Amino acid sequence: MSKTTRATQALAKAGVSFSVHIYDYDPTAERVGLQAAEALGEDPSRVLKTLMAEVDGKPVCCVVPSDREVSMKRLASAFRGKSAAMMKPADAERLTGYHVGGISPFGQKKLVPTAIEEAALSEAQVYINGGQRGLQVRLAPGDAKAALRAVAAPLIA
Repeated sequence: MSKTTRATQALAKAGVSFSVHIYDYDPTAERVGLQAAEALGEDPSRVLKTLMAEVDGKPVCCVVPSDREVSMKRLASAFRGKSAAMMKPADAERLTGYHVGGISPFGQKKLVPTAIEEAALSEAQVYINGGQRGLQVRLAPGDAKAALRAVAAPLIA
C-alpha cells in the first residue's frame, strides 16, 4: 500500500501537518468508518467519514464523525439549499477519483463545496480518509477545515 495519494499530496502542498495511519480495511464491514475506528483503536467521534451528496442537485462533500448520521435537512441548510440527498456511489467515485471506502475530501478530482461537522472542531486531532482504503490521515480538525476551505456547521442528526 502506498502512503502517498492525491490526498496526502494535497495536504503536503497546503503545508498541513499530518501523519499517515494504515489499518486492515475490511471490505465486508457494514460501516467502514466504524471499522476504521476500531482498527485504529480510536473513539469513532474522532474518526471522520467523508460523504458525497447533492444539495439542490449540485455536488457537495461533508465530513462527519463515523458514529453519527448526517441530517439531510442540516446538510442542505449548511449550503443554503432546500434539499439534500446522498450521491450514488458510482457518481461519487467518478467525481472524486477515489473508490468508495477510500474517498477523501482532500485531493478530489473536482473541487466541490465542503462542510465539516462543527462538533469535530473541538477535538485536538481527528482521522480522515487519506485517499485509499485502509489509509487515514491524522491532523488537527482546524487544519482540515482550512485546507478544504470548508464551512463548519451542525450536520449530524
